[in-house]
Amino acid sequence: MAALTLLRFVPLKPQPLRTVRSSPSTVKTKTPTLTIKSFSTSTVPATDRLISSAAYTLPLLNSLHYGRFLLSRSPIAASAFAPLLPIVSAYRSVPLASFVAFFALYLGVVRNPSFSRYVRFNSMQALVVDVMLSLPTLLIRVFEVPTRGVGLKVLSMGFDLVFVASAVCFLYSLVSCVLGRTPHIPVVAAAADRGQI
Repeated sequence: MAALTLLRFVPLKPQPLRTVRSSPSTVKTKTPTLTIKSFSTSTVPATDRLISSAAYTLPLLNSLHYGRFLLSRSPIAASAFAPLLPIVSAYRSVPLASFVAFFALYLGVVRNPSFSRYVRFNSMQALVVDVMLSLPTLLIRVFEVPTRGVGLKVLSMGFDLVFVASAVCFLYSLVSCVLGRTPHIPVVAAAADRGQI
């Protein structure tokens, strides 16, 4: 009780409320801003995209002979690749066209520092795909080519697999280059990166 008597209750006097008025110049209002985004957010120039896309036609042209079994069985796939037949026949009519195109792309683009890294990387990746496509042909030349039976079925399935894989790589790389993105084909991209300047 002694402690309670020491406490003194002092009534508080009410303080008048002060209103602060700000001048119109100090009031900040946030106005909404409209941001418009374009569909193409890529910073890769159109010429680089075009050259990079064109580089992937070399492995596509060199892979079409692997599709002979698949295209003969599927008329839909054959009609999809029919527009390329005049280009392929003109390409094959030139002696050593594949060899010349390979070194023209390598020496003219990949080893040329006047092209951007984007173009050189895509060109090198296309060349690595082209080299990988030549390996089954070398194996066929070394070993005897089966003409019937199980051996022919295995050969047909192998050719179909190589052709479909190269067509998928071409479509993926083409779409990526058109959009200005860098296509990274598994295994191939690492080899292409090491083979660059």
